[in-house]
Amino acid sequence: MWSWPYSEGERAGILQKFSSKGWLCKTHEGELAISIVPGVTPVIWYFSVRDESVFPQLNAALGKRVVLHYREHRGLPTRCFGDTSYFVTGVRVAE
Repeated sequence: MWSWPYSEGERAGILQKFSSKGWLCKTHEGELAISIVPGVTPVIWYFSVRDESVFPQLNAALGKRVVLHYREHRGLPTRCFGDTSYFVTGVRVAE
């Protein structure tokens, strides 16, 4: 499942949350607020992170406009990989 992503791409928005959670299987989860039109409630995109080299980049970018590169892996056997099927592999601050 990890060898071939179902989809791959980038999403842009304001990084509003990044945290670790879980009892037995600690996962790293985040939220990206994607605003289509100023003044309208943004769409929240939830993502997971497994690559530890991305953690400090995400923490440094909290509250900023970012572009996140992701891979979607559908059908993973447990939630120990992450709460979502979207796994961020790269971060770029867009200022």
